[in-house]
Amino acid sequence: MLSRRTFLGLAGGMVVLAACGGNDDDAASSEPGMHDHGEFSELAPAVVASDLHVSAQPQRFAFAMTAKEGFASGSPVRVAVAPPGSETADFVATTLHTDGLPDRRGVYVAHLTFDQAGTWNGVVDRDGEMLPFAFAVKAEAEAPVAGDRAPTAASPTPGSTLGVDPICTRDPMCELHGDSLDSVIGHGTPVAVLFATPARCTSQYCGPVLDSLLPLVPAYEGRIRFVHVEIFKDLRTTDLVPTVTDWGLPSEPWLFGVAADGTIAARLDGAFGQDEMRSVLDELVRAAAS
Repeated sequence: MLSRRTFLGLAGGMVVLAACGGNDDDAASSEPGMHDHGEFSELAPAVVASDLHVSAQPQRFAFAMTAKEGFASGSPVRVAVAPPGSETADFVATTLHTDGLPDRRGVYVAHLTFDQAGTWNGVVDRDGEMLPFAFAVKAEAEAPVAGDRAPTAASPTPGSTLGVDPICTRDPMCELHGDSLDSVIGHGTPVAVLFATPARCTSQYCGPVLDSLLPLVPAYEGRIRFVHVEIFKDLRTTDLVPTVTDWGLPSEPWLFGVAADGTIAARLDGAFGQDEMRSVLDELVRAAAS
């Protein structure tokens, strides 16, 4: 447990992920062996969960590690978080998810409960080094949460683009655009909905999550309907795809598991690997069979 004096002394400003307009080579050290030996400078946690909110239910709290040299996830870490005005905080273990994610961009996850809105302080313990950060907790969620009815707005398809061009920025285009969400949600089969824009991502994770999802799709054929929805209407403007607005998404990427009855069963945001995606898909199948 950290005392108030120690905790608040460590707590610092929010760290955000850099936009992915930079060269991926920036994430690799120019000094041979630096990544292999874990020798990073200016280490800092970067919270990737974007819709943390007040709730009695535990939420997926996800973050990556960054450094001057680029992404730096890899070493085991613990995390402690404290609400505004709190005097103490306990460290909890995290799970590092790396499957399907680029090197050093693994995501640390702990399931935490947030009972106050405002700016929370956090500290990551990485091999005895205390790394402070801060993050926001909202009074209410913006995106649908587990138990909510999933929006049934249409999504772009080749036959009805809704003014979106292209409907898939992956090259080549993925095959998850044959169904519009309004034709599959709540129609008796679970649905996995991925909101991501490979060509225009702002988090450095939206491209990899689509490529990570696609190899999983065949194993669930006939049991889950898969739909990919882009974020922006075109390659130039910041106009959002109408479906994104209807779902109230504050960020990207997102994966929603929608049960056969049309309710949200699970959600992942910010960054997630194949193991977390597979867990969502397996739960959809189990629920549909029960």
